[in-house]
Order: sequence, then C-alpha cells, then structure tokens
Amino acid sequence: MQICAHVIRTDMRNPSFLCIFAIRIQFAFLCMKDYDFSQQLHDVKGISDVLKLAKAAPCPLLLGYLDHEDIRVARNAAWVLTHKPISLILTLPHDRLINLAMTTPDTPLRRLTLCLVEKQPILEEEINTDFLDFCLLHMRLIQEPPGVQALCMKLAYRMCSFYPELMHEFQVNLSIIQPELLKPGVKHLIKKYQNNKH
Repeated sequence: MQICAHVIRTDMRNPSFLCIFAIRIQFAFLCMKDYDFSQQLHDVKGISDVLKLAKAAPCPLLLGYLDHEDIRVARNAAWVLTHKPISLILTLPHDRLINLAMTTPDTPLRRLTLCLVEKQPILEEEINTDFLDFCLLHMRLIQEPPGVQALCMKLAYRMCSFYPELMHEFQVNLSIIQPELLKPGVKHLIKKYQNNKH
C-alpha cells in the first residue's frame, strides 16, 4: 500500500496522469450513479415511489432506461414518465416512443409507451404509416389487453381523421371486431367511434 501511494503521489506530478486519473474517477462515478438509479427503478414498489422519481429524475435520464436489458427497469422508467407534467411529455422524442411501442415484445411496456404517445400531438404531415398499420392491427387483436386495444384505437382514429379514405378504413376495422369478446371499456369506445364517423 505504501508503494502504491508513493507511485500515485509521484505520478500525480505528471499532467497526463492527472487527466487519465480524473477520467477514470469520473467514469467510475457515472457507473456507480447508473447502477444506483437502475436499482432505484428496479425497486419501485408502487405509485408513491413513481411519484417521487417523477419529481426528481429528469426526462432525458429516464429515456435512457426505456431499452434497459432488465425489463422491469424499462417498464418502471416508462411508468415514471407517464407521471411527468404534460409540458414535459410533449418534449419526448415522438418517433423513439413509437418505435419502442411497435418493437417491444413486452406488453406492459407497449401499453406505457402508447400512453406516452397518446398524450402527444399527431400532425397530419407526420403520420407514420407503419404505426397506423400497427394501431389498426392491435386494436383488433383480442389477445391484447384492453388498455393496449383502447390506446391503439384512439391513436388510429386520430391518424385516420385527417383523410376520409383513412376514416373509412378505420370504420371497416371497427366493424370486424367481435364485441362479445371485448371488455366494457373497449366496447364503449367502439360505439363512440361508430357514432362519430367524422
């Protein structure tokens, strides 16, 4: 230990050593912070934990955990983001959320990211046709939970409302859904959109 301390004291006179030493310390600190925060996300137990993190953690930090290898961490990061003020949700990268919703194999993460997308505006000139096809398909899939079906239906309606031909396609997709297999909330949404044909 005394030899090591002597080497460090000697090398610290060298500016290049100081630079490398500082970078290593900073990297170790960032790794420690990353571990600590991912552990916090992993340990979320309920809404009180979510609300605390929503107040404390910035959106860019949470966004970085949406594709975390630990799916529980990714889900909880998305859950926290859904409790951010709408003014901050509007600043989230729309395309990234859409891509995650379409590609994740995890149903709860899909629902949470769709929830974030649904809170953002959809502009006529920015309609993502792949996402529209995704929403039209998943609003019909009985194996999807009601939350995903309802969110896909709302988003598909908003995208289709810009064009009469797309609204016709939306109504056709509504008509082939078997209502007897649906939960009451989704049935109500179907009736609402069938009566409001734009």
